[in-house]
Amino acid sequence: MTIEIRNIEKRFGKFAAVNDVSLKVERGELVALLGPSGSGKTTLLRVIAGLEFPDAGQVLFDGEDAGDRDVARRRVGFVFQHYALFRHMTVFENVAFGLRVMSRAKRPPENVIAEKVTSLLRLVQLEPMAARYPSQLSGGQRQRIALARALAIEPRVLLLDEPFGALDAKVRKELRRWLRGLHDEMGFTSLFVTHDQEEALELADRVVVMNQGKIEQIGTPQEVYDTPATPFVYEFLGNVNRVACTIVNGRVNLWGSDFAVEVAESGQREGFAYLRPHDIELGGEGARAHAQVRHVSSTGPIARVELAFDGLATPIEAELSRQRLEQLALRPGQQVPVLARSARIFAAGAGV
Repeated sequence: MTIEIRNIEKRFGKFAAVNDVSLKVERGELVALLGPSGSGKTTLLRVIAGLEFPDAGQVLFDGEDAGDRDVARRRVGFVFQHYALFRHMTVFENVAFGLRVMSRAKRPPENVIAEKVTSLLRLVQLEPMAARYPSQLSGGQRQRIALARALAIEPRVLLLDEPFGALDAKVRKELRRWLRGLHDEMGFTSLFVTHDQEEALELADRVVVMNQGKIEQIGTPQEVYDTPATPFVYEFLGNVNRVACTIVNGRVNLWGSDFAVEVAESGQREGFAYLRPHDIELGGEGARAHAQVRHVSSTGPIARVELAFDGLATPIEAELSRQRLEQLALRPGQQVPVLARSARIFAAGAGV
């Protein structure tokens, strides 16, 4: 099923939680709504589900306006961050709940319900836990049960609000792989909300970056990470260094390297250069700038070097391989040649 939202607005008093947002999710796509707290991503998800109603705009499922449909009629599976499982019900009864509360005309016979619940528990690899209660499960197991319950009603779309936010890092990583595999196997259309950059970039087909109720950028994980559209996206996605610079006739000279501004203007104005740590080369030939090594961290395969430049109040972080670090033999206090291999320039006031 396709989901299209057109010019959605949702206010709480004077606060615009979602401000004129439009988005289309294609059939079978897995899309992440990514942003900081208060960016409007959960409100947008609830509007799509029918748990909130917009002040303006439309939600369309397969091209049909769903504005007058309640949650049940939209056939949306919703998975909450904190599972929302019924403590007094067994795992089996939790998964069966959505089927049992259907109207008498639509409710499947008891043997069909039992067969479907057993099949879903097998799908989420928790069939042996059917008789247990939620308190007897781990966090990861509870989240799988919440997902099985959402799938029981055969939803046309699956919506997940911070589905792994309450879990520890190791379990989150395991469940991300599992959910991606399940999505590919079943082929349903899915949207999930997260503030975790790694989660969005690893799991989604496309990422929608939100900030202050608006969409900053939509693209594949590679597109939003490699070519951020705004300073906010640059700073929100991954580590980045921001260096004040002067733009002269559409160009910037940074540590001896020349970079062009995408929207060139004549004259002089202030701006900022954005560089990922891996875009900074240390000890290379032809480098015309030097910096002082302040700190070296070599845990894991990637080494991180903190650099101090004359005239810069904020240190710069560079990344290099452990092998390259050993070749350079960098130590705190040492001067090292620095070269910027890549940088993106934004004029001051372009938005953060």
